[in-house]
Amino acid sequence: MSFQKVTTVFSIFSKKEPAKDLPIAETSGWLGRLKSGLSKTREVLNRDVTDIFARYPKMDDELFEQLEAALITADVGVNAATHLIAELKTVQREKKIADGAALQIEFKRALTALISPLEQPLDVTTHKPFVVMIAGVNGAGKTTTIGKLAKYYQSQGLSVMLAAGDTFRAAAREQLMTWGERNNVTVIAQESGDAAAVIFDAVHAAKARGVDVILADTAGRLPTQLHLMEEIKKVKRVITKADATAPHETLLVLDANTGQNALSQVKTFDEALQLTGLVVTKLDGTAKGGMIAALASLAAAQSQRPIAVRFIGVGEGIDDLRPFVARDYVDALF
Repeated sequence: MSFQKVTTVFSIFSKKEPAKDLPIAETSGWLGRLKSGLSKTREVLNRDVTDIFARYPKMDDELFEQLEAALITADVGVNAATHLIAELKTVQREKKIADGAALQIEFKRALTALISPLEQPLDVTTHKPFVVMIAGVNGAGKTTTIGKLAKYYQSQGLSVMLAAGDTFRAAAREQLMTWGERNNVTVIAQESGDAAAVIFDAVHAAKARGVDVILADTAGRLPTQLHLMEEIKKVKRVITKADATAPHETLLVLDANTGQNALSQVKTFDEALQLTGLVVTKLDGTAKGGMIAALASLAAAQSQRPIAVRFIGVGEGIDDLRPFVARDYVDALF
């Protein structure tokens, strides 16, 4: 795992400083993209949930049964749906709500309260370099996520290095190098070899050059592929050898299209890597955006710590990945 074995690829296509983005709170364009990206899920919820509040003005069992079924259809999940209905019944009874529109406002509040524990912004300034290890199943969008994260952190004035730790998938290294070119950042890669060695040398290179953030790619793997799950455990152990405090963040990238299957991915990868955060991608291509509520209810049901949803992705554009904000997310669903 010597540093000399690694091919360092410098992006020399532009020496310009990366464009500065507006602060997230001021970027009205992002809120518009969020609403547009969640349109398929919103269509299901508006068609079913909002319509139910209108069709069932009486606060009876039929309203709550229909509402629970609609939530499950949107992939909110049984546990989350049960929790929300119980909360809604309590609020309706205590406040003596007799109007469907008023109850819908309480529903949005209950949903926001359920998922708010997942809103935990990631602070990458606590270490230098701040090492982010990124994992996930095949096709979840890890490499694309890395490219978007690189742009995001550059917009905050931070320097970024990419480590091409996916040494299995054909063209994965080239894809990451393309993102490096687009973002004008250094990519540490090997023609072939061991993922742990690539990331190990990337950490040392980042320390030598004073880089702020390392984004380390890893090969996609299914939770059922036990030998590959053991391999990614090794990658994490080797990162710790390069920096005793690293990785400082271990992210799992989830494809929103997987819906409830994401829960089993979270469970297995967390057992292997002790996840600190999640990235939910492709929300623009699915009607299963309610799966974020399922993630929240899973932790609550098992009395476990919630694994933060650090970022969500709602499109193919380089700026279509931003930090998760529970209130904005719920507002975009209705």
